[in-house]
Amino acid sequence: MTRRRSRGDGGLYWSDARQRWIAEATIGYTPAGKRITRKASGTTKTAAMARLKEILRDIEDGSTTKAARGYTVADAVNDWLTYGLPGRDPATIAKLRTLADTHVIPLIGARKLDKLTAEEGDEWLADRATHVSTRTLRDILSIAVRAIKRAQAREKVKRNVLLLCECPVGRKGRPSKSLTFEQADALLLTAEHDDSTMGAYVVVSLLSGLRTEEVRPLTWQHVHLPTEGHAEQGESDDEPKAHVDVWRSVRAGGDTKTPKSRRSLVIPQRCVAVLRAHEARQDAMRQVAGSKWWEHGLVFTSTVGTELDAANVRRGFRRIATAAGLVAKDWTPRELRHSFVSLLSDHKVPIEVISRLVGHKNTKTTELIYRHQIRPIVEDGADEMDRIFPKSPMPAGAK
Repeated sequence: MTRRRSRGDGGLYWSDARQRWIAEATIGYTPAGKRITRKASGTTKTAAMARLKEILRDIEDGSTTKAARGYTVADAVNDWLTYGLPGRDPATIAKLRTLADTHVIPLIGARKLDKLTAEEGDEWLADRATHVSTRTLRDILSIAVRAIKRAQAREKVKRNVLLLCECPVGRKGRPSKSLTFEQADALLLTAEHDDSTMGAYVVVSLLSGLRTEEVRPLTWQHVHLPTEGHAEQGESDDEPKAHVDVWRSVRAGGDTKTPKSRRSLVIPQRCVAVLRAHEARQDAMRQVAGSKWWEHGLVFTSTVGTELDAANVRRGFRRIATAAGLVAKDWTPRELRHSFVSLLSDHKVPIEVISRLVGHKNTKTTELIYRHQIRPIVEDGADEMDRIFPKSPMPAGAK
């Protein structure tokens, strides 16, 4: 007499319609009490039994029916982009969506999530490495990993195989560079004589080392200039030095990039001069715009008082760079910050000081991001040895 299978062990039956053996197991129940089943098939009873054992193993491991029903990498990525980024800036989500639609979904998106292998992930990354920079490669791998991690947490796949993949080196990206002293001096002179919002923007950016995302939302409320008549910084004990409070950025929520980025910076006299001139120029712009002016209290604005966007800044910067004799297409506004670091390093300012000025959480961040701009010259040992062993009275070369 044939022994009946135990409850929970699933079952096998022959389907005349499909001419195949069907394996079926109960994996749960709906809130209404309806049974949820998972099925597989085989051309022989032995093959179907093997599929049934696979289903039962998946159930024991915590898998659900989603992957078996065709849940794909594209499904996981789209779900993550739609629901997995709450509170993120829309521009950030748009950037991630573009990367996913260009480099992830068209290439591995159709693959069923439970069938994706680490080898396929390696092949995908190796292919992308010939088209994009290493930074972009890391971004697209991160998108896929985070999407699958979300799917894994929702029991749509057992494991995240992309965690086994190493990110290869991509195409060489555009290296950041810094202005030489001569180039920086020419740019400053041109910007100071430009008598425009962008002229003031360039001077403040180069001489303060602020990020472009910190300069654009800067408000007059956070700019502290000496009282008229005090030409020199610290002329009076009661007069604080001119400084700016870097407390905002264009990031979501207006927060700075890191807690250390929230800082107050003393600004040099040339910044003070251009900001005074710009304040008067903005008053004139406000009068010309009249009712069209949108008052936000911003330092750097369009002709109607609205915040400058990245495209505005790039166009204005290139115009001034060209006037200063630079090849504008070779430079970007963010390289004003790189130049700030490089010029200070060239003049032997300690890296600890530079790190605080640019708002990094530690010197390691400064060295990593600005490794081409930092010139580490270690002099302490030589200075101490010169003190311990003064210059020998014996002429060089004497016996």
